[in-house]
Amino acid sequence: MSSHSLWEDAPPLPCAPLSLPPPIQNTAPSLARGLPADVAESVWRGNELGQGVNKVLSTGFAALDAELPGGGWPCGGLTEVLQAQPSLLEWRLIGPCLRSIVAGGAAVVVIGPPKRPHLPGLRHLGIEESDLVWIQAQAPSERLWCTEQLIKANAAGAILTWLPQARPEQLRRLQVLAQSCDGPVFVCRPIVAQHDPSPAPLRLLASPDLDWRLKVRIIKRKGPAHDGTLMLPSIPGGLVHVLTPRVMQPSQLIPSKEAPQHAVGSPDPRLHLSASLAASPLAHGVASIPDHAERAV
Repeated sequence: MSSHSLWEDAPPLPCAPLSLPPPIQNTAPSLARGLPADVAESVWRGNELGQGVNKVLSTGFAALDAELPGGGWPCGGLTEVLQAQPSLLEWRLIGPCLRSIVAGGAAVVVIGPPKRPHLPGLRHLGIEESDLVWIQAQAPSERLWCTEQLIKANAAGAILTWLPQARPEQLRRLQVLAQSCDGPVFVCRPIVAQHDPSPAPLRLLASPDLDWRLKVRIIKRKGPAHDGTLMLPSIPGGLVHVLTPRVMQPSQLIPSKEAPQHAVGSPDPRLHLSASLAASPLAHGVASIPDHAERAV
């Protein structure tokens, strides 16, 4: 008998059904429950706000803290603040968190602000002359170099830098360096940069609103996308004791029946009034500062 006929006469071998493991995404929650408590707490899922390992500083706005990973401005990373007009909203948005920084003895460094910092306005934020280091860098390369050196030195409590022309690879280098920085690093950029790629883990778009409010939209954060806009009350400290109750609410100066009568596409006159008042030096605290307030770095 040939070997071929032996194979034909042999009984078929029993076949056991295949048992495939379930997909890993279906077992992730159960695996996390089986981990030690300290490890399970550090597991982050994409549909949850990230809880960074670095410390955070409260923004001074409870509504904004509730929407930021960790509950405040992150330390050890870049935070981009985008706006249509520079030197109008940065101090109103970032200023409340600087009080705790200078209270701890650290300095606030500003690099290449479009306008000279206004000392009386900064005092309302709790920043004295000795707490501020102003670096007057005009060229984009100078601003970028100063920002990089200060982040490497890790000698400032907070860094505010204006980099309207920074490229993605330049920001990526700053983000890598900022991961070893103990304080927050704020990068102010124009609103047109919102569509550009950026390695910054947190990006916000800020604009003025009626009745001395800030309109803030979170366009990037660690966690789910943020829908909607935050309305933050932000009457500058220099105007709190000067404005009358009526001027504190410009929207009530024009009767509501007259509000829709302005031409389509033209700015709302109430918003124009609020923006005009906000442009005063005491409102945003970035007009001028005496020369003796500068300090060499």
